Amino acid sequence: MIALWILLGILGIILLWGIATYNGLINKKNGVEYAYSSIDVMLKKRRDLIPNLVSSVKEYMSHEKELLTKVTELRSQIIKAEEGGSEEERFNLENKLSGMLGQIKVAVEAYPDLKANQNFLQLQSSLNEVEEQISASRRAFNGSVYEFNNAIEMFPSNIIAGMMNLTRKASFEIPPEERENVNVGEMFKA
Repeated sequence: MIALWILLGILGIILLWGIATYNGLINKKNGVEYAYSSIDVMLKKRRDLIPNLVSSVKEYMSHEKELLTKVTELRSQIIKAEEGGSEEERFNLENKLSGMLGQIKVAVEAYPDLKANQNFLQLQSSLNEVEEQISASRRAFNGSVYEFNNAIEMFPSNIIAGMMNLTRKASFEIPPEERENVNVGEMFKA
């Protein structure tokens, strides 16, 4: 009789552990999805600013027309990737867009009239704010992904994660070329 109670106690503990682990994994999975949606909102906000930025800059920056065209094309590719592409593909496109927007900021330095234009200054301020929000959202997302990936790979929760078919999520990383030091002298060559 005592052996039955001990067996039931052990089974009860295993059941409670399984429920707690399952709920913890669901919580972490939902945390990743929530953090992803935060990035998504900020990236959409940035994409919505781009047509206004391009139209206000276009009349001043005739020499950078190719750059503006690439930014517009990249924006279209991102919208398509959002509808049917993978997260990794979309993150890569978003990173390329960040780099091109940085090139526009550097190119603006050569146009004093543009830098004094109130509409452009407002757009540039909005874009800077959105970029800061994207950066904060990336950190939150990567933190959630880190916790999730640890939870699904560490023993013994990996057993439950395997039964739930949970797989690793990719972090939102910057491309290798953006990790390199910036050569300021090259930026200001005419």
